[in-house]
Amino acid sequence: MSSPLVGPPVAKTKAMYCPNCGGPVELRGFGHALTVVCPQCLTLLDASSPLLKILQEAQAAQSRRTPLIPLGTRGKWGGTTWEIIGFQTRAVEDEGVTYEWEEYLLFNPYKGFRYLTNYEGHWNFVTPVESLPERRAVGSRPAVFFEGNLYRHFSGAQATTSFVLGEFPWRVQVGEEVLADDFVDPPSVLSSETTSVEVTWSKGEYVPGSEIWKAFALPGSAPRPQGVYLNQPSPYANKVGGTWGVFALMLFALLAVAIAYGMLSRGDTIFDEHYRYSTADTGEPSFVTKVFEFDGRPSNLELTIHTNLINNWAYFNLALINETTGDTFDFGREVSYYAGSDSDGAWSEGSQASDAIIPHVPAGRYYLRVEPEMEGSQTPAEKPAVATPPAVATPRSRLPGKTVFYEIVLRHDVASYGWFWLAALLLLIPPVYSTIRAAAFETRRWSTSDYPPTSKGG
Repeated sequence: MSSPLVGPPVAKTKAMYCPNCGGPVELRGFGHALTVVCPQCLTLLDASSPLLKILQEAQAAQSRRTPLIPLGTRGKWGGTTWEIIGFQTRAVEDEGVTYEWEEYLLFNPYKGFRYLTNYEGHWNFVTPVESLPERRAVGSRPAVFFEGNLYRHFSGAQATTSFVLGEFPWRVQVGEEVLADDFVDPPSVLSSETTSVEVTWSKGEYVPGSEIWKAFALPGSAPRPQGVYLNQPSPYANKVGGTWGVFALMLFALLAVAIAYGMLSRGDTIFDEHYRYSTADTGEPSFVTKVFEFDGRPSNLELTIHTNLINNWAYFNLALINETTGDTFDFGREVSYYAGSDSDGAWSEGSQASDAIIPHVPAGRYYLRVEPEMEGSQTPAEKPAVATPPAVATPRSRLPGKTVFYEIVLRHDVASYGWFWLAALLLLIPPVYSTIRAAAFETRRWSTSDYPPTSKGG
């Protein structure tokens, strides 16, 4: 008869007593621990011998820290049950400011040791790395290549152990110093610790505090993260590419609509006449054009005025009048053009032409009322009811005063793309906004590194 299946043994603690204060000291590391700290008097003890020996006198009372996750707490992470058996705080000093973080030692009798680190609410699950990353460089900055990813150097400093509690598989003690370097590729970080005898590497993965609280069934809620951490994943990173992708698709659809709109627009020229105006003329400057007509659906009219102006200006009061209904569209256009040369070379300002769009004009018979004016224009005492343009234009060289020759062109159902550019600009807002937010997040991240961004883009 076969025996029933037997599962793995349940991890049990071993109780010993502190030679300094006599208080109980629990060992949870199954003989893997080399040092243990008395939870009562904080004396550092040698756990490798049957009798605990004092390695370091008790830490100052004011240096005691209370772990957010109590020693002995068990939780399941990545399908494995881990127990918190050690706790330490470490600190670096930069320009007189001390930055301290927490490290929790996790143990499983079959998987060995892992770590949880916490800095101002930012957590990482840390695994020791056996193989050495490959040293690289990004420009003038150090980097390492590991498991197909490039990690850029974030910061390096002398890290000092400021508090220890529980047991550890190495000879830990308060005041221990290592040279710590962090290389980031969010949400991962590679960290090296260098002493006089060895270099060790570990890989951390950013973990939300809420997941830690859930895995270890901790009461309350995790502390709210402060600021942006070195390997904290950007909440905008994935959105930037997505919003630009949506923008490209929408812009393509908008472009297709614009092309179809342009192909359906007739753009017929329904009026094209030449005129002249002189400030020396004593007659009424305003006149009406001959009647023109167009059919089809209500659409826009594009009016363009071409002139021979140079170093001068002219203003045209215009009205489009429906011969049948009397409906009137009043508007005006100014044309100015100046050119010359100076010590910097030739220059010009303005244009010899101007145009206007009259939207949604119904089909029918129309004419234009035109009233030009220029600098020096005079208004006669009595104006005739209607003044028609001269049949034959007088050559400009024979006219006193200032004279302008101009052409008026009217086109019906013209493709106008102002709406296209406005729509494209509106579509551009979400991806630009996401890009700016993502860049601002990265700026906040690297502002705490050894390579803070500068106004010059360094």
